[in-house]
Amino acid sequence: MSLSRVKTLYDQDFALWIEETVKQLKSGNLSQVDLENLIEEVESLGKRDKRELKRRLITLFEHLLKRHYVPLPECYRGWELTIKRTHSKLKDLLKESPSLRNLLTDIYLDCYQEAVENMRIEYDANFPDFSPFADNIDDLLN
Repeated sequence: MSLSRVKTLYDQDFALWIEETVKQLKSGNLSQVDLENLIEEVESLGKRDKRELKRRLITLFEHLLKRHYVPLPECYRGWELTIKRTHSKLKDLLKESPSLRNLLTDIYLDCYQEAVENMRIEYDANFPDFSPFADNIDDLLN
């Protein structure tokens, strides 16, 4: 398959492009691999995981804040379930990519700030400016 055909395939049928790329890689036919798009896709995988980590950490903080500072007992069960699910998903992400643990430490404060700003818009509660939650990742996720 020519390189121009592969690029056209990438634009026209992404699933088929993946199938063809995997086939070329497995057969060792590297000269036929669309390297430009393959590199772009691999880079995007790393970015996707980082975005997911940040999104889930913000969700965790939002629900921890609601559970601890918003006096709506009828909502506690749902918030606690979201906290449990988010813990689980964060642990899964870190198990698959342990190096993301360093990123989690780096974005902890920014994610807390974003979560507290969101909650201040949504609820009239006295949320702390600084995180009252464990800053040790293992403690936070348990």
